[in-house]
Amino acid sequence: LSTAPATFQRLMDSVLMGLKGEKCLVYLDDIIIFSKDMPSHLAALKEVLEKLREANLSVQLSKCNFMAAEVNYLGHVITKRGVEPDPNKVSAVRDFPVPKTVKNVRSFLGLAGYYRRFIAGFATIGKPLFDLTKQGCEFIWTPECQKAFDELKHMLISAPVLVFPDFTKQFILSTDASTQALGAVLSQVVDGQEHPV
Repeated sequence: LSTAPATFQRLMDSVLMGLKGEKCLVYLDDIIIFSKDMPSHLAALKEVLEKLREANLSVQLSKCNFMAAEVNYLGHVITKRGVEPDPNKVSAVRDFPVPKTVKNVRSFLGLAGYYRRFIAGFATIGKPLFDLTKQGCEFIWTPECQKAFDELKHMLISAPVLVFPDFTKQFILSTDASTQALGAVLSQVVDGQEHPV
């Protein structure tokens, strides 16, 4: 039953069609309902529960968390301020030992790469590490590799909170391209300061 997760995801996407992305996010059996205020939250919660009931799906109350001001979801902490990496997951990056093999480098890049949206210039900074993983490349840990490794760790530890987009305000799109990498950051001004979205 290797296709069971994909089948269940399609079921949930179908059941919550029209609500997904507008009032809730769904990843397999994890549903997060979001809103700007309590009345709209209660209405969204009611809609989600009704859709689940109509599909003969139930929720296990012991696994539910209602009206939470902070939620850990798929390795992220979501609050009214925005989204940030889960500190428990970040500690795995912080404590990652200096890679001794290509496999170690790939593991580090996979772990850090999950949070790449929090790190401006991830591909450019990590280029010496990505180069080490190329087929036929001899594993030589250079000062450039160490610098990239340290910088990615530091940037993730001090990652910004990504604010929620406000579609009534102007967006700022910053882009950058070189022969090595492409990058873009979408941000908005909140309380007089530019924040990534």
